[in-house]
Amino acid sequence: MLGKLAKLLRMCGFDAEYYKAGLNPETIKNFKDAERTILTRNLKFQKYRGPVPIFFPDNDDPLIQLKIVLTKFHLHDQIRFLSRCMECNEEIRPVEKEAVRGKVPFYVFDNHDTFFQCPKCERIYWEGTHVEKMKEKLQRALG
Repeated sequence: MLGKLAKLLRMCGFDAEYYKAGLNPETIKNFKDAERTILTRNLKFQKYRGPVPIFFPDNDDPLIQLKIVLTKFHLHDQIRFLSRCMECNEEIRPVEKEAVRGKVPFYVFDNHDTFFQCPKCERIYWEGTHVEKMKEKLQRALG
């Protein structure tokens, strides 16, 4: 399962779909149509020779998996930190501060001026102290 890797890729701004149910002919067709690469740890796909490229991140640690994927596909210079929704993978958009009144904790509303929102799930994002911790974690992992 690569759910944590999918979230880390989204954190870095990459379009990363995650299928909990696993791969089947329909999801593989979707990957082909979208020109995606399949990332999996499922070894039954090692003999797969279909139209969609498959890559097997060879580590159990999601941060090391991220480093492996970014290196393999030369993506380090394409990172757009926190530009996608961590939950549903959509690109987040700036929203007016007034639009989030009553939707975020009072303290957050009072102490932040910049907010972003996912157009699909409507989750709201802001740059709190957790963002610095996330950046530091990524910097340590990626070197």
